Amino acid sequence: MSVLLLQLAGPLQSWGAASRFPRRSTESAPTKSGVIGLLAAAQGRPRTADLSDLAALRFGVRVDQPGTRVRDFHTAHHQVSGKAMPVTERFYLADAVFLAAVEGDRALIEELHAAVRAPHFLPFLGRRACPPARRLDLGVRHDTALETALLEHPWLASAWYREQTARTAPDQLPVLLDSAPDDPPGDVVADQPLSFDPRHRRYARRSVRHDAVARPVEVPEHDPMPLLESD
Repeated sequence: MSVLLLQLAGPLQSWGAASRFPRRSTESAPTKSGVIGLLAAAQGRPRTADLSDLAALRFGVRVDQPGTRVRDFHTAHHQVSGKAMPVTERFYLADAVFLAAVEGDRALIEELHAAVRAPHFLPFLGRRACPPARRLDLGVRHDTALETALLEHPWLASAWYREQTARTAPDQLPVLLDSAPDDPPGDVVADQPLSFDPRHRRYARRSVRHDAVARPVEVPEHDPMPLLESD
């Protein structure tokens, strides 16, 4: 199998799995439906397009920098009548960084990789008001498993976060994975996309396994030769 790795980092992100008007919550990590929507938009698929091939991908995400949950009050007026709309309460993750991955057949993963590098529609991190602050594309790993890709990729946390947590950073990073058939029961969320048709969006339930991987050890680059060669 092949794995496409994505870097999800921005000032704000919002990944809702159970939001209901007027309260729009966010999960603590990117949802599968949100990332599949990002990939479908990168390919230029219309919202009514078939998603079965993307939904069949195995999904996982690593929490490299958890961010801070923030709340906002949103006001709006009806475009035609000008009447005030109900005030909504919206939640975001500020300054979070995630490593997301999808696993599938080589051909489809390579198609998605090409789409992410030249997206048809601009990507956003859960909501249109949340653009990414770093490049999304972290490349493709062929002949590897989802867990291995999430374990081996370097830590993506910001420099300020590393400095702030120099002594307290955990040795392990949380990961959330699609449960395998032989896994024990996990958290069940309505996050398996069936259709993004705005007239009738549909999601099935999927089981999520919570795990952790060792924080990748980073060896600083050190080349003694220039010092030895001087003078």
